[in-house]
Amino acid sequence: MRIAYRVETVRAAERELIARLPHGTLMHRAAAGLAAACAGMLGRVYGARVVVLAGSGDNGGDALYAGARLARRGAGVSAVLLAPDRAHSDGLAAFLRAGGRVADDPYDVLAAADLVLDGITGIGGHGGLRPDAVPVARAARGSNALVVAVDLPSGIEADSGEVLGEALHADATVTFGAYKPGLLIDPAHAYTGAVRLVDIGLAPHLPSVPDCEALQHADVAQLLPVPSGESDKYRRGVVGIVAGSARYPGAAVLAVAGALHGGAGAVRYVGHAADDVIARFPETLVSAGPPAKAGRVQAWVVGPGLGDAPGVEEVLAADVPVLVDADGLRGLDPAAVRARSAPTLLTPHAGEAAALLGVSRAEVEGGRLHAVRELADRYGATVLLKGSTTLVADPGGGAAVRVNPTGTPWLATAGSGDVLSGLAGSLLASGLSARDAGSVGAYLHGLSARHAANDAPLTASGVAAALAGAWRDVHAP
Repeated sequence: MRIAYRVETVRAAERELIARLPHGTLMHRAAAGLAAACAGMLGRVYGARVVVLAGSGDNGGDALYAGARLARRGAGVSAVLLAPDRAHSDGLAAFLRAGGRVADDPYDVLAAADLVLDGITGIGGHGGLRPDAVPVARAARGSNALVVAVDLPSGIEADSGEVLGEALHADATVTFGAYKPGLLIDPAHAYTGAVRLVDIGLAPHLPSVPDCEALQHADVAQLLPVPSGESDKYRRGVVGIVAGSARYPGAAVLAVAGALHGGAGAVRYVGHAADDVIARFPETLVSAGPPAKAGRVQAWVVGPGLGDAPGVEEVLAADVPVLVDADGLRGLDPAAVRARSAPTLLTPHAGEAAALLGVSRAEVEGGRLHAVRELADRYGATVLLKGSTTLVADPGGGAAVRVNPTGTPWLATAGSGDVLSGLAGSLLASGLSARDAGSVGAYLHGLSARHAANDAPLTASGVAAALAGAWRDVHAP
């Protein structure tokens, strides 16, 4: 699992560790890891042309010390000092002793560089790049060099993933001690490139509960329900789905597809698209409704393609976990959700989240972490905020926000959210918590999209059909 901590938490851990170590040890550890990562990316260090963009803080010091190490291995290393009077003095002295030189013209050295180290701003930077740094950053990005961010790309917000001004797009980021939320969450995540973590010994000094976490294959494999020899269709979980309308019968079909391919023992369908559902999935148990008369279920999914049809209030009154999506979210009463005794999982996209919060879609997309936390607290429910980075948050802030690492732009296709609703609903019915069902569902959903996109132009039906491949991926040795 990848775990991420806020700047304040990382700095507190650094202070604890620094107090136990000789002066400068932590910075030298970071610089050694950074230089090793750069050497691996270059392939051949001797004769390579490296440019260090050094700001005034410790981030610039890390970059200068790493530049010194590369210079001692035969690279031609130049430094562009963004604040010459406030450059890290020890780092600059080590850089010059190793044969590095301070560039007279930053644009000449950048034009010829093989690799650029972005050490302009560190984890304490806010509000984007300063105006005087913007031309240099643009020249670095406009060169043919590989741009490697030191700890995080300059200009992004480390704690939130927001980008509040101009930032430098990196091809790779080498971060120290712990991931920061901004490295995992869009829009900042789009600036990071491939992210590599360098261990500098912080782990024993960090809290057990991070601010954000991203599941990996092994984590998902442990959470996924696997039938035993004593399993039957009811023990595996029965999920009820209230979805579809005369206008959107396909939403019902896709939600049922997600549930069936997601491992449900049985699916009960209530709605106006029963004929369409049975034609595609004859194993579905259909009912004319209302939901309370459909038969026993372990979880409900309500909303995809529902239009103005009834069902949301009755489903919310049930004493089993409920997933609310799409049309079910329109006008959703926070008090009604908060009054429930069983878990509730809300799965809005950015536009739906904006309507629930009374803000613009751009505000949600620019501050995804704040939006998902605010929604979870307002409704007293687990919230899965879909989008370029899908986030899952519990109310109260006691648990880490889950960040889905398998998302892909291929999922921007009609109906893919309906598949996710059925999939996550089936995981709820199997007994997973709302947080686990949402985050595992999003993980498998992304993996299946990658499978489907490799085989043919992606459709929501293809995503559902590829879920079996996603399960195999997770359980592969």
